[in-house]
Amino acid sequence: MSDFGSLLKKIFIYEEKVKDEGFILKDKASSASSDIDTIDEGSDDNNESGKNSKSSSSMQRDEPDPQKKPVSIDIENNLINIKKIFSYPDNSDFVIRKFVINLNSKNTKTFVVFFDGLVDRDVVDRDILQPMMVMSQLKDVQCKGSPVNCILRHLLPQNQTKLYDNFEETVDDILTGSCAIFVNGSSQVIISDVKGWEHRNVERPNTEMVIRGPQEGFTEIVRINTALIRKIVRDDKLIAENIPVGKRSKTPCTIMYIKDIANKRLVDEVRRRLKSLNVDYVIDSGEIEQLIEDNTFLPAPQVLATERPDRVASLIVEGRVAIVVNGSPFVLVVPVTLFELLRSAEDTYIRFPYSNFVRFIRLFGTVLALILPALYIAITTFHQEMIPTDLLLAIENSREKVPFPSVIEILIMELSFELIREAGVRIPTPIGPTLGIIGALILGQAAVSASIVSPILIIIVALTGIGSFAIPSFSLSFAVRILRFIYILLAALAGFLGITAGLFILLLWLASSKSFGVRFLAPIAPLTSDDLTQVLSRAPIWKQEMRPDFLNTFKRKQQAYISRSWINRGKNKRVR
Repeated sequence: MSDFGSLLKKIFIYEEKVKDEGFILKDKASSASSDIDTIDEGSDDNNESGKNSKSSSSMQRDEPDPQKKPVSIDIENNLINIKKIFSYPDNSDFVIRKFVINLNSKNTKTFVVFFDGLVDRDVVDRDILQPMMVMSQLKDVQCKGSPVNCILRHLLPQNQTKLYDNFEETVDDILTGSCAIFVNGSSQVIISDVKGWEHRNVERPNTEMVIRGPQEGFTEIVRINTALIRKIVRDDKLIAENIPVGKRSKTPCTIMYIKDIANKRLVDEVRRRLKSLNVDYVIDSGEIEQLIEDNTFLPAPQVLATERPDRVASLIVEGRVAIVVNGSPFVLVVPVTLFELLRSAEDTYIRFPYSNFVRFIRLFGTVLALILPALYIAITTFHQEMIPTDLLLAIENSREKVPFPSVIEILIMELSFELIREAGVRIPTPIGPTLGIIGALILGQAAVSASIVSPILIIIVALTGIGSFAIPSFSLSFAVRILRFIYILLAALAGFLGITAGLFILLLWLASSKSFGVRFLAPIAPLTSDDLTQVLSRAPIWKQEMRPDFLNTFKRKQQAYISRSWINRGKNKRVR
């Protein structure tokens, strides 16, 4: 009967179902309040357990940070502290190896710690564990003083070792691929550099391809990148200064400069900006570029990012400072001007007539990418008298069936072109170029056949896209692509007047901007003692005697007045 009664109750009496919301990610305040409500609804035992948990949590809050503790003489205390810091055994890739060594005819407790995958396990086994565990037992090591010094002198063949007396520096080195050796009876820990993680080999650069010149590119390992630069700049004054960035990530960064060439104030400013970054994590050099640039709203980049070691080396010998970031194949160079962004690494390796020709083509492509669509809009909308009559009739005849005004026409095609370009970058590499070519051909032909756009507009958009590809700097190309849409709108509103006003405002903005104390339009605005003919062109290499004046380097001259001494034949010598 009870079952029958419950069945009738379910049929005739409505009961609202409790909604199961599943897992909800709550903030700390709400989760803490829910925990308190749960404790209040429970029994007395739960209240006591809640009090115990509160007291334990308060004790954990009062406990000092284990990284702030010094290394103890007692090895058990060090082991407990290491386990707390690295959450052992929750961290499955963290390795603790305990053993004993024979020092002064006594067994001394020792343990090593490292992260599996960050170290070379063969080096750890061969050069650390085997000498300490086997050699100490085969011969009676007798020494006075600290046990760690005895190990360094008699047992450890590693060449890159350091001694620390605190856990903070020890933890930083362990996280970067080092092995820490703790010995009972010593208040110091031995750090051995045994990095061995998997990384990409040195390959050809992907974004700055050249025909003439070195074919090496940077990798994601900071020490490999500094070695590639030092291999080119074989100067004993070349400094590689390490600066970790990020409060938690402590990303290794290295600033490189030539001590007796680079301006000391420039080096100090770069060091100050990097050390003053108050962020938790830094993953790539692009983040550092955005954090140290002078004006974050300026369209043009104020830091040069390149993946070519030869270009970084050439800029360093001029007196600039390079910033190498671990985990990024792009090295940052400061300061930089607009004209440096328009140059390619290949300009130095080819003869100056060829270099001047490709520079002119590059500058022409930049101008086309920036204002060609705007000029088309201004001429066809406001200034038809500037077009020859035959060309004007041809343009009007091609636009006879197009239902949109010129500005809508060109915006449709420009946005379509940018969409194809972005899609080509995101899809797999073998398909990307094919999609870009086929997509542009099919889309352009279909748009003309459907009378959505005119044929001449396809030519305008194609020339604009090709011009943007001629810009050597990827970041500057982005700036030109964005500014192009602004000039299209200005041309649609006021014709040549709008374009002129936009160019005037942009030049004022660029002239007032700086990159690490250097004017962005130097040496033209302001004028310096540099040869202005070398701003957009290039003189023969034997005439490039001076470093840029706006860098204010310690040594202005970079080669002799007569660098080709073989043509002098000892007559009419002229020394400066």
